[in-house]
Amino acid sequence: MDLDVFVSAHRAEWDRLEALLRRQRRLSGTEVDELVSLYQRTATHLSLIRSSAPDPQLTGRLSRLVARARNAVTGTRRASWRDVTTFLVYGFPAAVYRSRHWWVPTALISTVVAALVGWWIGTHPDVQSAIAAPSQLRELTRPGGEYETYYSSHPAAAFAAQVWTNNARAAAMCLVLGVFLGLPVIWILLENVFNLGVGIGLMASAGRLDTFLGLVLPHGLLELTAVFVAAGTGLRLGWTVIDPGPRSRRTALAEEGRAAVGMAIGLALVLLVSGAIEGFVTPSGLPTWARIGIGVVAELAFLSYVFVLGGRAAREGETGDVEADARSARVPTAA
Repeated sequence: MDLDVFVSAHRAEWDRLEALLRRQRRLSGTEVDELVSLYQRTATHLSLIRSSAPDPQLTGRLSRLVARARNAVTGTRRASWRDVTTFLVYGFPAAVYRSRHWWVPTALISTVVAALVGWWIGTHPDVQSAIAAPSQLRELTRPGGEYETYYSSHPAAAFAAQVWTNNARAAAMCLVLGVFLGLPVIWILLENVFNLGVGIGLMASAGRLDTFLGLVLPHGLLELTAVFVAAGTGLRLGWTVIDPGPRSRRTALAEEGRAAVGMAIGLALVLLVSGAIEGFVTPSGLPTWARIGIGVVAELAFLSYVFVLGGRAAREGETGDVEADARSARVPTAA
């Protein structure tokens, strides 16, 4: 595309749009129609220039012009409780559902790896001695030892808040750092998996695996699922950098990145629930079967939420991205 010819052909339209936006008086019906038409055409011009002949100065001018025109046409949009409801009922579960082909395999592989690490440590005393001295291992695994007192060492509310903060940060890091080809996500995931495997192995070697699972499962089912969702989504974002599909790389990253940010908010709420279970249910005096039952109910509720509500919303076209009128304009362009 010859940029000079393009500018010469459309400068009058841009100037006219700018003049309409500067009007202090109320626009007539004809002028409003003209404003909307010029806004749509200028947005298309901006998209063409960005894809075919990017010029920083011209792109900056048209971007500001399109933003002002959009605000004039749509008005300033205020967030409302309806937006929150729409996000929780449609946007978030649909985004999690759409990522299922990434986070479900991530969860299965991670669980297998944790079990193998636990088996390796539990059946090899030399590996256990490399982790810590025998006296330290006994202190960790004995009845009333550190693995058990960890969950009741602080007031429940403070402990739940600390757990929630740490887990929400880890999930957000998986989602945000996924753009670096997913490599930081793999590191965070392996760290969590190996920590779980070490606990399984050491408690199994002491003959107290049932106690360990009774402490971990009530909150761990939902907590680990949230971490796996974050990790799988982060890996998907990293793969988008490599293979954006039919979309341009910029558009693909923008769409998937916005959905990932929304998922960070949704997963923070999920982890708030798991943190409350870890702070109040795990160290409680309830029987083990009751504590695990609460964890199983929370996990099944989340999975139903994702695969029923999220599946329905995804089939209706929901992606977890922002609404269409808030996205950048896209038009087909010739190569």
